[in-house]
Amino acid sequence: MRNLWTKAGVFGSVSMAFGSMLWSQKNPDSDQASSPSDETNPSSSYELKLVQVLFRHGARTPLKSIPDVMEAQWVPTLLEPPAHTQINYEVTDLNGGPRPPAPVEDSYRKNILNGGSFPGQLTTVGMQQLYELGKRLRTRYVEESSFLSSTFNPAEVYVRSTNIVRTIESAKCLVAGLFQQKEKEIVPIFTTASESEILYPNYHGCKLLKILASHRWAESSTLPDIATDLQSIQSALGIAAHQHIDFILIRDDMVARETHGLPCPSVLDTWRTKVEQRAVDMICHVYEPSKRENLQLCVGPLMHKMLTNIEGKLQGTSSEPKRKLFLYSAHDTTLIPCLMALGIFDMKWPPYAADITVELHQHRQTNKPFVKVSYIDQDQLIPGCSGVYCPLDEFKKVLSSYSLSSDLYQSLCNSKEGSTKP
Repeated sequence: MRNLWTKAGVFGSVSMAFGSMLWSQKNPDSDQASSPSDETNPSSSYELKLVQVLFRHGARTPLKSIPDVMEAQWVPTLLEPPAHTQINYEVTDLNGGPRPPAPVEDSYRKNILNGGSFPGQLTTVGMQQLYELGKRLRTRYVEESSFLSSTFNPAEVYVRSTNIVRTIESAKCLVAGLFQQKEKEIVPIFTTASESEILYPNYHGCKLLKILASHRWAESSTLPDIATDLQSIQSALGIAAHQHIDFILIRDDMVARETHGLPCPSVLDTWRTKVEQRAVDMICHVYEPSKRENLQLCVGPLMHKMLTNIEGKLQGTSSEPKRKLFLYSAHDTTLIPCLMALGIFDMKWPPYAADITVELHQHRQTNKPFVKVSYIDQDQLIPGCSGVYCPLDEFKKVLSSYSLSSDLYQSLCNSKEGSTKP
């Protein structure tokens, strides 16, 4: 069985092509007729109440190098943090206690890439990408709408990250950009132990998911079309037959090199599009979105958490009534199944610093709640929603197929049959 800690979940950077349905024009006669920036306009029909941002970390060193080809030089100077991304922060567990052990990060640091850096580390380029994402959020939620305070306030903003250095540093850089290094106190970044993580498909903490996924991972590279192309590219690159590679590994190294201006094997110039396509084909096979249970186990607890945050805001039951923004620093392998569950996966691998933003609005006249979802700053029309401003009941119905409470998730994870009602 392949090592799932290495192959998926947090470490990677369906074939149901939902497509990304971008909403560019609304029906002027609709109750939802308004411009995309309405919530920043005091006279608009909608009042912004809550924002949740789920984002991928920034550019990083590769998780593995393509074997038997010219290796890039991943020198430590590529990882130097820009001064403007520095803030005072502290990493804790979810209760504010000491940071939990980080077995994933420990596994990275058992290896060293050519040039002297560890695998999977956030680079200067990646830090700047998240800083820029923070600036974009600042423009929208501080400068244009005054929705957030201009200085970090822990009562308003909650920051959670997977317990991995690159996502923690990405969260730090986003906060630096969002608040321009203005914080009255230390910024808490919350994490949890690996076995209870919900910010990625948790093969370590969910037995059933591990069973289902191990088979799918092993199978993904042996599918006829993928296997044929893999054999061809392996030959073209001069990679020995005994070396184990796959398209996700090749893509990971290729994109990391290109992002940092480091040389790639010239053969990849003609294979770039095919590598991207086959990597997506593989991950689609692994997540198998046509089977509800797979996506439930991958993102069910996270979906439930985001819905709970929405209900808490509307019902006034949140332990932090002033909370306005939830930031979740995660991975490509978090965003992909979330996009699948929302029905807006565009069959393209999420780039570094990609974000899914979920806004809760309240109609000023009817007080009815609406949800608006954007992906990389583009508003999305969620299948099952009557508009970009999606009535909350419709949004909850869309997610009801995938959302799992903690108790139900644990029950499914520990079940032998793993069967759920269709």
